[in-house]
Amino acid sequence: MKFNKILDECKIYEAGKPIELVVREYGVEPKDIIKLASNENPYGTSPKVIKKIQELSKNMFVYPDDSMYELKEALANKFLVKSDNIIVGAGSDQVIDFVVKAKCDENSKILMSKTTFAMYEIYGKQTGATILKTKDDEHNLAQFEDMYKENGADIIFLCLPNNPLGEGLDSEDVYKFLEKVDKDTLVVVDGAYQEYAAIKDPKKKINPNDLISKFPNTIYLGTFSKAYALGGMRVGYGIADESIIKTLYKIRPPFNITTLSLAAGIEALKDEEFVSSCILKNFEEMKRYEEYAVKKGFSYIDSYTNFITLKLENKFISKDVAQELLKKGVIVRDLTGYGVNAIRITIGTHEQNTKVFEVLNFVLENLKKEEN
Repeated sequence: MKFNKILDECKIYEAGKPIELVVREYGVEPKDIIKLASNENPYGTSPKVIKKIQELSKNMFVYPDDSMYELKEALANKFLVKSDNIIVGAGSDQVIDFVVKAKCDENSKILMSKTTFAMYEIYGKQTGATILKTKDDEHNLAQFEDMYKENGADIIFLCLPNNPLGEGLDSEDVYKFLEKVDKDTLVVVDGAYQEYAAIKDPKKKINPNDLISKFPNTIYLGTFSKAYALGGMRVGYGIADESIIKTLYKIRPPFNITTLSLAAGIEALKDEEFVSSCILKNFEEMKRYEEYAVKKGFSYIDSYTNFITLKLENKFISKDVAQELLKKGVIVRDLTGYGVNAIRITIGTHEQNTKVFEVLNFVLENLKKEEN
C-alpha cells in the first residue's frame, strides 16, 4: 500500500519506557520500579484535582465544553492576557502540530537547536519542511542568529528551558534575539518547564503577556503535564496574538481534550501552593544529583527543569548504563538517540533518589569490572 512519501523521512517518537514493559521483560515487581524517564511530577497530582475528578467521573458520557471557557478564563487571569489569546490542546505538543501545519509546507524552513524536543522535527517533516539545526547541543542564540541570517526560517523553535538537556536562557537575551527576527517568521517559545525555571532563576522567566505584547510573531506554549502533574490527562495551551490563535482554530478538531482533562486543568490552577512545594522539593533533590555527578567525575548540565542530564564522557556508554538500570527496575532516558552520550534522569522523591544512587553505584561498578 502506498502512503505519503513525506512520511519516509519521518521518525517515530520514542516515549519513555512504561512500567508495564519493565514488568513484562524483566520480571520486576511494579512496586519496585522507579520511573524517572518522562519528567513526570513524582509527588503526584494535587489532592484537590483528584477529588474533583472523582466527583465528575460519572459525567464521562457528556462531551466537554468545546469553548473551554473556564479553563481559558483561568489561564487568562493567571497570565494577564485575554481568553482570545489562548488555544488549548491535548498536551502542548498538539499545539505544536497546529502551528507547523498552519505555517509550513514543502517549501518551508524550520530552525531549532541541535538537541531539543524531537516533535519539532517530526511535525516539521510531516509537512515536507526543511529542518535547520544549530551546531551546539544546547541553545546558542549567536548560532541561531547566524543561521537565520543565512537561511531564513518560517518557524523558529526555542525550548526554554530545553528538553531533553535542561539548559535555560535569560529572557533578556531571548528578547534581544527576537528583535532581529522578521515579523513573518513565527517564533515558538516552548515553556513546558517555565514553572521550574521561574523559581530557580527569575532571569530565566518568560512572561507570556510580555512576550506576545512585544513580539506579535511569537507563540508561548505551556503544559499541565510537568509541574501540575497532569501528564496522563493531556492538557496544554498556546498563548499568542489573536490573529495567530484564530488561524490555529481552523486546524483544531472539536472536543480535542476530554471532560475530565478540562476539569483537571481548571482545578489544578487553583492549587498553586501544591505546585510551588513540588518545585522547591525538586531543586533540593537535584542538588544531590549534582553532588553525585561531581563525586563520580561526570559533568552535568545546569538544569532549570525537573530533570538532570548526566554526561558520561568516555567513562561509560549511556546506552549500557540505561539498560542495566532498566533490569534493576530504574527507568531513565538514554540520550544516545540524540547523539549525546548521557542519561537524563527525572528528579524523583527523596526515597526514590536514594535508591537510584544505590542501583547506579552497583551498575557502574559492574560495568567497570566487565571492561577490565
